[in-house]
Amino acid sequence: MKLGRILAMASTAVVLASGVAMATPSTQIWIPSTDVQAYKTLHLGIDNYFRASAVSKSAPTASAQRDANVMDIGLTAGVLPFEKLQMEIGFDYLVIANNPNDNHPVSGNFKLATPEDSLFKWSPALAVGMYNIGFSQSASNAPYITAGQNIMYALTAKTLPAIGPVPSLGRISAGYYNGSRRALHNYDTKVDNDGLLLSWDRTISEISDKLWLGVDYMSGHNVNSSLNVGASWAFSKNVSVIFGYDIYKDKRVAGNNTFTTQLDINFP
Repeated sequence: MKLGRILAMASTAVVLASGVAMATPSTQIWIPSTDVQAYKTLHLGIDNYFRASAVSKSAPTASAQRDANVMDIGLTAGVLPFEKLQMEIGFDYLVIANNPNDNHPVSGNFKLATPEDSLFKWSPALAVGMYNIGFSQSASNAPYITAGQNIMYALTAKTLPAIGPVPSLGRISAGYYNGSRRALHNYDTKVDNDGLLLSWDRTISEISDKLWLGVDYMSGHNVNSSLNVGASWAFSKNVSVIFGYDIYKDKRVAGNNTFTTQLDINFP
């Protein structure tokens, strides 16, 4: 059976089994990555996004209220035992202290992927999936919608090889996303629901194998469109923390930039 048919069948099975279920998959800083949670392991993610500026730049007056901070707690599990075809499913509880988003704070995700070199020598990693799956809500009068974005994506990634004494320059990822036309709008309430996903990441082994750096980008002019930079430190085999900064392309839609801390814990 061709890989494309396997992916399609597995995707359909997850959606049917999950109902409305399934928010953030394994990510870089902001966008999905081609990484997948290992089989029979559970990942707990506790992500916080703190506004870098107190006063909203999107509000019409000088007496503007502060843009809401964001808190996301999620669980993701690896569910396939195969080496060359991997899968994770998960759900998130995400709140931003505004309505109508917080009326439906639970959403979910799934991802199917093949690691590098699994299809043939030098083959890139491939991943397809969805996240922020839930009841779609209109962003016409509430641009901060995150629930019900129902974002589908496809990604490819490749680690650049070492050249002589020069170590690898890291991993490059590129892909495309498409989400709900109701939930993903620009400031003028026009549909803005698709675009590019790009990232670079690398373990800085010259300093420590525990140190990781990353940059990612999500195009468009909706609530998710941003440039994000961050660094991670692994305190142990199963515990790490990302410290990052998120630069939103249109603050009238997404609010002011945020500092992010992302605690990642794997079980077992």
